[in-house]
Amino acid sequence: MTTFDAASSPSDSDSDSDSDSGFTDFSDIDGFLRIPRVASVAASEDGRVVAAIQEADEPGAKLVSSLWELDPAGEQPARRLTFSAKGESSPRFAPDGSLLFSSSRPDPEGGTEEEVAAIWRLPRTGEAQVVATAAKGLSLLGVAADGTLLAATSVLPGGSLEEDAERRTARKEAKQTTIWHTGMPIRLWDHEIGDESRRLVLVSPEGDLTDLTPGVGTVTLYAASADLSPDGATVATSWTQRVRGGETRSSIVLIDTATLRRTVLCAADETAQFGSPLFSRDGERLAVIRSTASSPTDTSYSRLEIHPIGGGAPVTAQLGDLSLTDLEWAPDGSLLVAGDLYSSGAVLRVDPATGEATTVVGDGVFSSLAATADGTLYALRNDVATPSGPVRITADAGTTALQAPGGVSALPGTLQWVEADVDGLTVGGWLCVPAGASADDQAPVMLWIHGGPHGSYNAWSWRWCPWLAVERGYAVLMPDPAMSTGYGDAGLNRGWPRRPDVVFRECETLFDAVLERPELDGSRTAMLGASFGGFMANWIAGHTDRFDAIVTHAGLWALDQQHRTTDAAASKMRVHRHEDEDPDWYRAYSPHHEVEAITTPMLITHGNRDYRVPISEALRLWWDLVSTWDGEPQDMPHRFLQLTSENHWVLTPSNALAWNQAVLAFCDQHVLGADPIPEVLPW
Repeated sequence: MTTFDAASSPSDSDSDSDSDSGFTDFSDIDGFLRIPRVASVAASEDGRVVAAIQEADEPGAKLVSSLWELDPAGEQPARRLTFSAKGESSPRFAPDGSLLFSSSRPDPEGGTEEEVAAIWRLPRTGEAQVVATAAKGLSLLGVAADGTLLAATSVLPGGSLEEDAERRTARKEAKQTTIWHTGMPIRLWDHEIGDESRRLVLVSPEGDLTDLTPGVGTVTLYAASADLSPDGATVATSWTQRVRGGETRSSIVLIDTATLRRTVLCAADETAQFGSPLFSRDGERLAVIRSTASSPTDTSYSRLEIHPIGGGAPVTAQLGDLSLTDLEWAPDGSLLVAGDLYSSGAVLRVDPATGEATTVVGDGVFSSLAATADGTLYALRNDVATPSGPVRITADAGTTALQAPGGVSALPGTLQWVEADVDGLTVGGWLCVPAGASADDQAPVMLWIHGGPHGSYNAWSWRWCPWLAVERGYAVLMPDPAMSTGYGDAGLNRGWPRRPDVVFRECETLFDAVLERPELDGSRTAMLGASFGGFMANWIAGHTDRFDAIVTHAGLWALDQQHRTTDAAASKMRVHRHEDEDPDWYRAYSPHHEVEAITTPMLITHGNRDYRVPISEALRLWWDLVSTWDGEPQDMPHRFLQLTSENHWVLTPSNALAWNQAVLAFCDQHVLGADPIPEVLPW
């Protein structure tokens, strides 16, 4: 096994505004969940920087966002701009330097009593005012040079913007909740599809709305990404159509904002789809992401293409092993690309004429890219040891942190990169070790397996934070095994189609290598995972008894069931097919077949509003565990934490508190021998 010390972050020249006052007590889970979180940054052409910062409200019922102006030099503390109880988010600068944002706070000039998101404008001096709103609210998608805006809203099927408010009132008063389905899909993430028709609207500088997509159905724009050209003349949007077999295909369509005429720029077919259009600053090029169709032999691969609006062949960006996550056009005409790379991340600069890429900055995960007229790049940066924070990136000064609320000043342990050889392949991961661990005081060890399966343990997480477990005395290993992002196409496809045996072999080999360290106790271990990691937890539970406890969140259990009921059923069935077509795969890899082999205590956690991995997976797993337990009911070791208001993620602060407490207490009981969790939770 090879180990490397984690690099310091971001750099020695960064402001220490957060280091002296940041959070330190990771035993205080409630305090941890109340740390301010920087969600996004926006920058004006002349260099103003504003961040959206989320904080839990007093009862822990929700995260509330507010807007803060940051010192671009990183020398002064941030200054809060907005204060409403409803919160403000999604900041974006208008060409005149005013700040646009989204909020459902009351309009001081009156208006609808419904709490829907409106687009607001905060001038350089003076009070914020509503720019535009709609019955279902508006979300800002693009800004033209003359101040025209592109936004999205929804209307009831078959209706129009003008009559939507009245129709919604009538439906609400009648308590009508029916949805008429005519095809797939019918769900997305945590909400229904079919009861709304999403529309793209143009917002004039005076606040008037024009529906650019009248009469579209409920699927065409249900998950659309769109952008407005700098001159306001063209909208580029993904455009989804149903095809045979329950599938959909998304093309890129250009809409003339004056005539509403539509032309197809990138046509989807059975091999690939398109999304995420982004106009260059001069409006002459459009960046899009082309995603190949997954199959039983190949996963879906994403390609960044740059299309000339005036015609001509597209240029494909040469991103190497980077898995892209964010795009931003720079003032010099180049395209900035952020993404995962080798269990960390990077920002690349792509020449739109050739597709060649050069590295702007590495050593960290970057998001929310925002470039200014002078070429300065602002972004959020984080890593496994550092929450997302705003940074300024320049060619001469490198990366400099900006002061913002929140932050962590001291961790309860150390972070190291570890590697092991698996059949000639190097597999690595991050290892977090408690500060006091030694050969005389060994730490119990957790193995965490990430979701996706296309994901990476390269970033800070508020939902799955290893440092809470480290504070409790656990070491935590977080591998990036087969199908992880940031290792090129070969890494994404290794272990496809979603083979748990390949992933576990790589994770277990690295885990065994780590357990050779004298400060770690291999006789006290736990395994935890969510989503695909939860599927791994369920499969591992039926194939080994080496762990003292297993925690599975939002995990797949019966694959013949989940592949048909997930909101991503089309892609799941395309890849894995009917169980009669590939019975050996289903028999080997669907965890439910091995329920009678499970002896390790399992904690199941699952959200009722999870449509990606429906709650039926947890319900069936729970029944199978309870019904096959051959002891007295009071002696059954398994537990189920049901989160009735959550989706695939645990987002409500109070629920996140209960979830973290339950997970750690369950592991304490079965790994450390602590007192059993009482029948009635004390949290």
